[in-house]
Amino acid sequence: MEMEQLYDVIVIGGGPAGLTAALYLARARYRVLVVEKEHFGGQITITNEIVNYPGVAKTSGRELTDTMRQQAEGFGAEFLLAEVTAFELDGDVKTVKTGRGEYRCFGVLLATGAHPRMIGFPGEAEFRGRGIAYCATCDGEFFTGKEVFVIGGGFAAAEESVFLTRYAKHVTVLIRGEDFTCAEAVSRAAKEHPKITVRSHTAVVEATGDTALRSLRYRDLKTGEETVFAPHGGTFGVFVFAGYEPETALIRDKIETDPRGYMVTDGSQRTSLEGVYAAGDVCVKELRQVVTAVGDGAKAATALEKYAAAMQEKTGLRPQKPEIKETKAASGGEAQPEGVLPQQVMQQLEAVFERMQEPLILELYLDEKAISTELRSYMEELAQLTPKLTVRKSTDGAEHVPLVRVLRSDGSDSGLAFHGVPGGHEFTSFIMGLYNVAGPGQALDEETMDRIKALDAPTDMQIFVSLSCTMCPELVIAAQHIAALNPNVRAEAYDLNHFPALKETYNVMSVPCLVLNSEKVLFGKKSISQLLDTLEQQE
Repeated sequence: MEMEQLYDVIVIGGGPAGLTAALYLARARYRVLVVEKEHFGGQITITNEIVNYPGVAKTSGRELTDTMRQQAEGFGAEFLLAEVTAFELDGDVKTVKTGRGEYRCFGVLLATGAHPRMIGFPGEAEFRGRGIAYCATCDGEFFTGKEVFVIGGGFAAAEESVFLTRYAKHVTVLIRGEDFTCAEAVSRAAKEHPKITVRSHTAVVEATGDTALRSLRYRDLKTGEETVFAPHGGTFGVFVFAGYEPETALIRDKIETDPRGYMVTDGSQRTSLEGVYAAGDVCVKELRQVVTAVGDGAKAATALEKYAAAMQEKTGLRPQKPEIKETKAASGGEAQPEGVLPQQVMQQLEAVFERMQEPLILELYLDEKAISTELRSYMEELAQLTPKLTVRKSTDGAEHVPLVRVLRSDGSDSGLAFHGVPGGHEFTSFIMGLYNVAGPGQALDEETMDRIKALDAPTDMQIFVSLSCTMCPELVIAAQHIAALNPNVRAEAYDLNHFPALKETYNVMSVPCLVLNSEKVLFGKKSISQLLDTLEQQE
């Protein structure tokens, strides 16, 4: 067995539960790998304000989980951005199969969380992305100055209805029950907000429209009276916050779950399978909060320490010890350079750039706007980190500027581009795009490689994103990975905030949005396998 691929524990999911477990295990000198398919941090990264985490007066979900990851990395935890495709959980050594290869371990921690649940009312699926949305942080700005409805009566509905008042003209919350089911402190903020109306005992009947959502019919469950909201000549937004479904599709037939699919665990977070533990929102529990996820992760890690030690003794196999990393810091008298990228990010980038096999050219198309200046500064700072990146300004004209095209060392177009500035959640996807063009790139299994190479029809993918969207990077990385490996495919990402004409042309009211060959419009995140399914149907 190759010891390089053997871990004491593999954690599936990079939210608070998984990150906490990784921190505890690595600090105890066990080798741990955290596998995350979208973005490290989990669902909590879309929360702008956390005020009830003990010891932290106020923070955001992203800041909190970024710190958790830094702590875990400091103790030697390893991280992999990849989708898990299958498990082999029998025996002392278990196998986790991903889109980037197979990894082996003694113990597995499932911290996969949960995803927003669809209600299923008529029109919900049809108008998803055309007026119906599930992420206020991602899509709220699309409804600036418009009427917005929030469906649901839990914590998310109360919190996000207040958040949406930043953009919406007015917010109406429809609750099936008597009142919100969350803490009074949270619900009070919604009920007392001057731009929010709360309607209890109310359910949606149907949503209708044409190319966009045009009307919403809802019913008073006590009186039976129905109301139709249909603004003349315009549209509006409906945000669905009706709870979550656990991410257990790959494991549900192998492990004990409750009727809703949540994993059943004991007091140590142990599941019904030997050596398999679960933590966080994927578990059966009464309270789903960051603080309980962190507690789950710590309990699971403590139990897994004992399990991994027992397996080492039983099998005689000893995974490599984690390497404790020292954080680089400037001396007290040395001034820190001012730049676009934080010092810690620059250090992480240097490690990625060292692995790149071929040099690349970042070709800029700019105008006189401030956003063009920002893009130039961003790219120039990246190029200062490595001789493998060269920045040059194109003298040719281009649509939808500013943009950066990724060219190979011979000047040929790789098919990758970003319109706007690839910051926020799109920073990682941009760097992954460079890595996949320059090589060696993210590892893919043989079947996926064959499917990519078999695409022989010219395909142009436009991916519309928001830099605050946590669901967008997975689609961008998948699309640009395919384009990097197949010259018939192009994948260009757009920060839609800077291109309102495109938003109007394609009636985009939700991100991520994928436009194929300027014709077919699709909404929602997709893994590389799901995207290949879509592209193969176009062939």
